Amino acid sequence: MMSFTASPLVTLFLVSCVGGAAHAAAPEPVAAEPARFDAAAAGRFAQLALECVHREYPNKIAHVLASDADARPPRELTPAFYGCYDWHSAVHGHWLLARAVRTFPEAPYAEQARAELARSFTSDNLAAEVAYLQTEGRASFERPYGLAWLLQLAAELRGWDDAQARAWSTTLMPLETEAAARLKAWLPKLRYPIREGEHDQTAFSFGLVWDWAVAARDAQMQQLLRDKAQQFYANDRSCPLAYEPSGQDFLSPCLAEADFMRRVLEPKAFATWLTRFLPQLPRDAATAWLPPGEVTDRSDPKLAHLDGLNLSRAWMLEGIARGLPPGDRRLASLRASAAEHRRVSLGAVTSEHYVGSHWLGTFALYGASAGAR
Repeated sequence: MMSFTASPLVTLFLVSCVGGAAHAAAPEPVAAEPARFDAAAAGRFAQLALECVHREYPNKIAHVLASDADARPPRELTPAFYGCYDWHSAVHGHWLLARAVRTFPEAPYAEQARAELARSFTSDNLAAEVAYLQTEGRASFERPYGLAWLLQLAAELRGWDDAQARAWSTTLMPLETEAAARLKAWLPKLRYPIREGEHDQTAFSFGLVWDWAVAARDAQMQQLLRDKAQQFYANDRSCPLAYEPSGQDFLSPCLAEADFMRRVLEPKAFATWLTRFLPQLPRDAATAWLPPGEVTDRSDPKLAHLDGLNLSRAWMLEGIARGLPPGDRRLASLRASAAEHRRVSLGAVTSEHYVGSHWLGTFALYGASAGAR
């Protein structure tokens, strides 16, 4: 992952929470500039990760027990990534802290964030994580979503010009290697794409893994993903965007596919593919073609997914726009729709409800720094 320089914040964030009650009102509008944020804004999201990366409970583990001996607390099962409610959220919570400190090394939260990262990234902890993955019966553990975020974390550390980060990257490498190997073994056997709006979706994870493969210069992984792009997505037509969202989506199947394909295809080829795939895209600045998801209860862990959907749609729309040639007539609508989705849900990224706060900060910061990818 390439390094980047942050720009000043332009009224990007809201400080009030809009969650809790059924049919809560949407927050006030925020600026439509996705990649512009400052240390204070990044700190708002970093604080959410600091509050959860080593908070063990409540915890939702995806854990196969082979015997009574496997009935152990999360901190013993996966000692690096046991916080933030579940394994994948712990992983991307560490990514959030690394991204925030890498971007703003002098920020007030930087010292605490480094301490929390150092607490996790020890040789013993990471060796235990590798051993956990390699135990019989865990072939599908966190595949593909959690493994993809693990590689995104590895890419972040690889691109960080910092002595401590380089040491962490070295310590993480055995787990990074194991995660990549498991995906490489799985991809040739995967006959069909997974087109859903939650963790198992292939398109979103393929995008994260692609970015890691570029950073790691892993030509084999890139080729595997190109092959899957051709097999799964190249001939898709008229994605049924009107069927979205499902009631607990946090990822858009249609937009995630397009956001992955813009990584694989050159701009001209991508523009042609997109015309076939999303023919309904307006040629003006209209937004009615893709209304944001409505969140009716932010205290419900599944219904709160729709805030994540709005945030991920925003960065995917912007990614699609970046993949098109300059002057494409769809750019204005893509960017306006991204701003509208961000407006609806960015203000909900607060600590009020742990079912959202343990992961939405990552989605907010990932989207805010999307221009670096």
